[in-house]
Amino acid sequence: MRANPDAPRLARPQTLDDVLLYRMSRLLSTAGSMVIRLCEGGFGITRREWRLIALLAHEEGLLSSQLADHAQLDRARTSRAVTSLVAKKLVRRTQGTADRREARIALTAGGRDLYEQLFPLVLQINRELLAPIPRTQLEAVDRALDRMQRQADDMVRNAHLPKADRRRGGRVRAGMG
Repeated sequence: MRANPDAPRLARPQTLDDVLLYRMSRLLSTAGSMVIRLCEGGFGITRREWRLIALLAHEEGLLSSQLADHAQLDRARTSRAVTSLVAKKLVRRTQGTADRREARIALTAGGRDLYEQLFPLVLQINRELLAPIPRTQLEAVDRALDRMQRQADDMVRNAHLPKADRRRGGRVRAGMG
């Protein structure tokens, strides 16, 4: 079956440069590098730390497990980032009274100040990135991204894929222990 030559490139990928996830990854890498430079060079935090600060700015007092889920990070990475942010006095961690393993995370005044300074700069990058796209097309992109996110969530829920074993540089093989 031949692909329709009039179909958009995304509907008939011929090379890696035509694959949606690769194109999105390249866009994130290029435009995201400006945010990374702002975070690291201007504010002394990592991109991961920025993500946690931005989430906490709108939802204070999350459990560390909730923060990991919202940030779409594993709990170990979230814990390391929170520990770093506590050391930088940008967040505070409060142990639960019923369960000492449970910790609520909230911004400190310094964390709130950092957010208030950095967020407008991130918004400016966002505005400049979207500037060449007309409003009607932007609305369509927004709706399409929402639909793709729902589809991706469904695909992950229903996927039956092998787990990676990164310690061995490949997937888990039957009979290899």
